[in-house]
Amino acid sequence: MVHLFQVGAGSGGIVVLDLLARDPRVTKVTLVDPDVYKQHNVHRHVFPPAAVGRPKVDLAAAWVRERRPDLAVETIAADITDPAWLPVFTRSAAACHVGVCAVDNEPAKFAFDALMRQAGKPWTLGEVLSGGIGGWVHRFTPAGPCYGCVASHLQRNVAEGPAAPPPDYADPAGPVPETTIPASKASIEVIAGLHAMVTLDLLAGVGREPSAYANGESAGPQAPGGLMPPARPDPEFTSLLFTLMCVPGVFDAAYRPYRFRIPKSAACLICSAVPVSAAGEDLDVALDQALARLGNE
Repeated sequence: MVHLFQVGAGSGGIVVLDLLARDPRVTKVTLVDPDVYKQHNVHRHVFPPAAVGRPKVDLAAAWVRERRPDLAVETIAADITDPAWLPVFTRSAAACHVGVCAVDNEPAKFAFDALMRQAGKPWTLGEVLSGGIGGWVHRFTPAGPCYGCVASHLQRNVAEGPAAPPPDYADPAGPVPETTIPASKASIEVIAGLHAMVTLDLLAGVGREPSAYANGESAGPQAPGGLMPPARPDPEFTSLLFTLMCVPGVFDAAYRPYRFRIPKSAACLICSAVPVSAAGEDLDVALDQALARLGNE
């Protein structure tokens, strides 16, 4: 019996959810997404045009229930960064076995990382690069680096697309132009499929002590309680980059995987393995160093 806690039911999130929900050992899903299905979502989503205007979580729940009537699905139509919902999200993180993040904004990723780290649960994150030229899949474990460490290491603070155009102050409620090149449905599904596979591998560790995740250990010959088969032989990566196109100056070849084993940042104030002294002066020094790093990246 595995309980998934997923945030994001967009064009990639629904693919991940569909693939994971088809595994009979997954018995419960808690799904969070604040968005309503819009007309511009149709060409990259599995939901029909007739569903426009309905909450994505309701559509996603109906989708998986049609395929798994026995699956318990809890939906929360709220923003994962909304502090008013924090007690609910905290309980969901504590109750789940594995988290799945399928959102495309940084505040949500940091918020989900904080929830899962506090709960001591592993989670995965999938990201499609602008234009669908490739994508990332990241694995996070309680004893491993936090999202901030990984984002900093991969220099994710550098914009991947053109600068955002200035807002139209004459029409504050008007549409906001996209600042990145949309990916095709095919590229989204490739990365979402990898995201699901990495998550299934991570599920093999359900039931182990949090310390067992420290170095990306694979499951033993028999997973606790027979929940999942053993993981593939020791994946040994934190982040997987998979290219889908050859882009001069960016990717040398299409369909090529790159694996990164990213350590904790020694000075990270969130997950550092080096304990910080409680002395006020030392805390001030640590904070100054952290702010200096942010300013230089």
